[in-house]
Amino acid sequence: MPLVYKICPRDLWAAAEATGRFTGAPVDVADGFIHFSTAPQAAETAARHFAGVHDLVLVAVETEVLGDALRFEPSRGGDLFPHLYGDLPVSAVRAVHDLPVGPDGRHAFPRGFGDVA
Repeated sequence: MPLVYKICPRDLWAAAEATGRFTGAPVDVADGFIHFSTAPQAAETAARHFAGVHDLVLVAVETEVLGDALRFEPSRGGDLFPHLYGDLPVSAVRAVHDLPVGPDGRHAFPRGFGDVA
């Protein structure tokens, strides 16, 4: 089961869980799609776009459930990033992990991240 990951403020994710759909963070809404990362891209995404930000969650999403609305498109350095054109149904989520900032100032990903959700 291939997964993609959304780094999200906890309050936005709590609102999505309450409604059953995630419509995106402000940057997603502005760009017209929901930004995701693959497991190898997630740490760089956290460092680049969420440096020092506390109270985040890492949402693991099953790609097969998203169908054709999920597209892998070139982004930084030509790397292909997953973008979802539409809302994310909470039913597609396989796990939600805390993403705390560690003592080194970087986000601490869950043990075994990338191996399993």
